[in-house]
Amino acid sequence: MSDATEHNDVTDLTVSVRAIEGILIAAMEPVEAALLAQLLELPVSTIEELCDRLALAYADAGHGFQMAKVAGGYRLQSDPSIAGYVERFVLDSQQSRISPAALETLSIIAYKQPISRAQVASIRGVDPDAVIRTLQARGYVAEVGRDEGPGQAIMYGTTTVFLERMGLMSLADLPPISDFVPGADVVEAIDRGLRSGGSAAAPPSA
Repeated sequence: MSDATEHNDVTDLTVSVRAIEGILIAAMEPVEAALLAQLLELPVSTIEELCDRLALAYADAGHGFQMAKVAGGYRLQSDPSIAGYVERFVLDSQQSRISPAALETLSIIAYKQPISRAQVASIRGVDPDAVIRTLQARGYVAEVGRDEGPGQAIMYGTTTVFLERMGLMSLADLPPISDFVPGADVVEAIDRGLRSGGSAAAPPSA
């Protein structure tokens, strides 16, 4: 066999491997070897050999994904060793972004807790009932006691879930704020922390 022929064979195999990877990335379901063989115009046995080689190569390289044979076909999937991170991503992506009104209310509760609905309303200027229910459903806010004054209003505060999502050890680690309504930079910092699960970096100084 000439060098040119060998080179062409290697090139063809490289293209075939890339084609298999591209197809499996685009596929929603496992792809049978017979279909890959038809698409690439190769024997089924060659497809199976190439997929086996890819599986070994991915495993040896320590990638976060693997070639798996599932339900009679092949697919690329995340490696079981990083399943926890993938599950966290999936759960986070299923949660809709919190509204600006809820973020502002959450900021007020975080910095003024324990605080009643009426006190939140006096700061925001609107009825916060629906927003507080949303924050409770998300697990960010909970009832923490009763006001000692007339009517014994329910007092609200943030939860450990809030701290976990913000990446904080305690409320003392929250960004500094004035004694009034939180500014847009603080609201943005809390929003960023809730969506990323990271630390709520202090807003830039003026």
